[in-house]
Amino acid sequence: MIFAAGLGTRLRPLTDTMPKALVRVGGEPLLHRVIMNLKSAGFERIVVNVHHFAEQIIDYLKTNDNFGLDIRISDESDALLDTGGGIRKAAPLFDPSSPILIHNVDILHNVDLATFYESAISHDATLMVSERKTSRYLIFNDEMRLRAWINIKTGEVKPQPSQSTEGLRAAFSGLHVFSPRLFPLMAEWPDKFGIIDFYLDACHKADIRGILNTNLRLLDVGKLDSLSEAEKIIHI
Repeated sequence: MIFAAGLGTRLRPLTDTMPKALVRVGGEPLLHRVIMNLKSAGFERIVVNVHHFAEQIIDYLKTNDNFGLDIRISDESDALLDTGGGIRKAAPLFDPSSPILIHNVDILHNVDLATFYESAISHDATLMVSERKTSRYLIFNDEMRLRAWINIKTGEVKPQPSQSTEGLRAAFSGLHVFSPRLFPLMAEWPDKFGIIDFYLDACHKADIRGILNTNLRLLDVGKLDSLSEAEKIIHI
C-alpha cells in the first residue's frame, strides 16, 4: 500500500495545484518512483489511497495503464483517515492471506524491499527503523519487540507515562509490513487514527517488531528544501 492521500502542506505552493504524490523529483513523480521500486521488488498488487486532488492521481494511473500492475484505489475523498484508518478502510482491497508492505509516497531510500518483506512476514507487524537522530523514538526490547514511544523534547511517553523507557531507541522510516491478522484489533478504533498509536496499543498483545537497518539512507521529500537534496540522491 502506498500512502498518497496527504495534503502535502509542507510542499506548498507546489501542492496548491497537485497532490504530493505527483510532485516530480528527477523528472519523475514521487508516485512513479515508488511504484517502479515496488514493481522491481516483485510486488504485483498495489493499493493507493487518495484524498488531495484524488482525480489527478487516478487519471495519472489510468494514463499509464497502471504500469502493468493490479493497482487499486482506496478513496478517502470524503475525509482523511490518517495512517491507521487508511489501512483499515483499504482492507477489502488486500489479499487477506498476505502481509501488506506499507510505503509512504514521499520517501526515497536504499532499502531492498523484497528482502525486508520476506524478513517481516512471520510477525504481526514489522517496522523498518534506524538510529538517526530525531526527537521522537520508538523503544524496543532485546528481541526487537516494540514496547513504547518517547518524545525526548516533551518527555511524553506512550502508551502510558509509567511505561519503561529502557531499551533500544530507534527512528521509524515510514516502511512497515502489516499482517491482516491485526485487523480485528482495529474494530473498536475511531474512523481516523494513526498506525503508530495502534501499534503501541497492540504491542503487548501482538508480535510487533522492529528491524534495525544500520545502513539506511533515507530522505523525507515532504518539504520544499528537501527537493533539491532529493535531486542529488535519486539513485541511492
